[in-house]
Amino acid sequence: MKRAPSLAVDIIIFLDNKLVLIKRGREPFKDSFAIPGGFVEYGETVENAAIREAKEETGLDITNISLFGIYSKPDRDPRGHTISIVFHGNGSGTPKAGDDAKDLFLFDIAQIPINLAFDHNKIIQDFLKVYRGAKYYR
Repeated sequence: MKRAPSLAVDIIIFLDNKLVLIKRGREPFKDSFAIPGGFVEYGETVENAAIREAKEETGLDITNISLFGIYSKPDRDPRGHTISIVFHGNGSGTPKAGDDAKDLFLFDIAQIPINLAFDHNKIIQDFLKVYRGAKYYR
């Protein structure tokens, strides 16, 4: 039987010019801050998976969703080789933690926690290099 990496999505969400991060309720990285996201379900597009995961974990509806990048380092997830397709977009609605999220927080860009789960520090830093000064920060 052929082994293959798992496919996940993460979504960088801004609500009222603040970055939405969840606090994970499960291992791995239980109680750590993370970008909302999760695994793609069979028959689901990655875009729909990102929107679904955002809604499940944050209660927010997502608009202006765009592809940001792909992160595929084999050791990025301690559960096994997981490829994450990362999106970004704007959130609307009332934020409320749900599903795998234990809690939800809104951060100013200058106040983002240092030790995020998985490789989410790298993802956020890469995002800021590209989008600093863009519409999200005004």
